[in-house]
Amino acid sequence: MPIRITDPDDERVHDYVGLTDVALRRRSEPERGLYIAESEKVIRRALAAGHRPRSYLMAERWLTDLGDLVTQAEQDGIPVYVADHDVIEGFTGFHLHRGALASMQRPELAPVAEVVAKARRVLVIEDVVDHTNVGAVFRSAAALGMDAVLVTPRCADPLYRRAIRVSMGTVFQVPWTRIDPWPGGMDLLRDNGFTVAALALSDDAVSLDELAANPPERLALVLGTEGDGLSRRTVDGADVVVTIPMAGGVDSLNVAAAGAVAAWALRVR
Repeated sequence: MPIRITDPDDERVHDYVGLTDVALRRRSEPERGLYIAESEKVIRRALAAGHRPRSYLMAERWLTDLGDLVTQAEQDGIPVYVADHDVIEGFTGFHLHRGALASMQRPELAPVAEVVAKARRVLVIEDVVDHTNVGAVFRSAAALGMDAVLVTPRCADPLYRRAIRVSMGTVFQVPWTRIDPWPGGMDLLRDNGFTVAALALSDDAVSLDELAANPPERLALVLGTEGDGLSRRTVDGADVVVTIPMAGGVDSLNVAAAGAVAAWALRVR
């Protein structure tokens, strides 16, 4: 320990190959039961959440700064790979400057009913495909007191490397799972006592101020995909449609920004 890697084709670091290829990672990470955590802060948050590493990869200068992780890995029989920056860039596809990477065992997702059992405020992300937006939504959810996040089947993977990084590791802090089917899953939320609110532009929408003035005890707020917003089936199936009052001739915000505004207004006081 540690194990020095000099050949970019070394099979031992196969988990870390081609991390900039979005299509490849979205296809292969779940199938292989792994995800990639990047940076000391993210790795430590993943470990604090009980996730187990398969291996670590870092440049030599980080062996000291992450000495406690290296020591623990040695005790647990988890390999720590070290390589020069140019070698790491050669097989990952990017320059590693945030300390380290960890290949982590992907945890099994909990049932929706279990995730929301004690929740009062839940965010539902419908078909958001941009990993940056997914990560930003999770960061807002953590900062603004959301109890859980649910993602629909076609939503981008919250455990994709960029989503984790943008969230600053809060994807490990906020309970989450996939809700499937959708929008049929709204019935499950209602069965668990939630009022389902769709954040959308609609002639019959109530203002966010109005909903926040007298919010339901348990609320699931649904955020729509970039550009098209929520599907018509979701809007029609929701208990209430809510819109954010805006000025300046602007009719919408980025999904992560809209989610943050709504989450703050509807937070449990």
